[in-house]
Amino acid sequence: MATGTDEPTLTVDELAARAGVTVRTVRFYSTRGLLPPPVIGPRRVGHYGADHLSRLALIEELQHQGMTLAAIERYLEQLPPDLSAHDLAIHRALVASWAPDTAEDMTRAELEKRAGRALTEPDVDRLAAMGVLVRPEGDGGPYRVDLGLLRLGVELLDVPIAHETILAARTVLLEHTRSAAQEMTRLFRDQVWNPYREREGDPEHVAAMKSLSAHMQPIVVQALVTAFQRSLKEELRAAFTTE
Repeated sequence: MATGTDEPTLTVDELAARAGVTVRTVRFYSTRGLLPPPVIGPRRVGHYGADHLSRLALIEELQHQGMTLAAIERYLEQLPPDLSAHDLAIHRALVASWAPDTAEDMTRAELEKRAGRALTEPDVDRLAAMGVLVRPEGDGGPYRVDLGLLRLGVELLDVPIAHETILAARTVLLEHTRSAAQEMTRLFRDQVWNPYREREGDPEHVAAMKSLSAHMQPIVVQALVTAFQRSLKEELRAAFTTE
């Protein structure tokens, strides 16, 4: 089992269970080079860590968005090689945000299995505040869990941030991401969609539009992640660096 550190402590069966995939899928991704090799321990048993889990979740989300394995390979190759499991979780959360519905209903036991840890009531309250889940309406009902945010939300449980701060941060993010989404939609409508409507009779242009539609979401997500991470790093450095 995982110990809460970044040390590779998961067996392939535990990794598959935490990610919600089969062992065969894990091994297939490994043979394609999409997952780094495990750390080989005693008795030649491979062990996996948080980076494997986050990368596996990202691969699954990209496939859910309709990307081919070849496209996923190219996407992963463009990511910085030193990305932490936390950074990969952010990538996956943003990619998942493009999906029409990334939420699933699950019991408390299933929720804790996917989280990889027992959850206290304050933990569940914090996850709800972050928009990771919605509590059951009645006793014994299912939790509505956003799988795109679950891994990141669980990692943030151990960060010493007040409940009120989480709510305030979520409000800020929602406001600004909504604004960015509106501007991107306007740009796409005015400069891409409207010209396309004028050339619907051109087969080559139609094919180009279909290709763009299939690939633009991951491209935009990656650009947004990179720009936000750089801006946040610069702002934090400026805010907390003493002269």
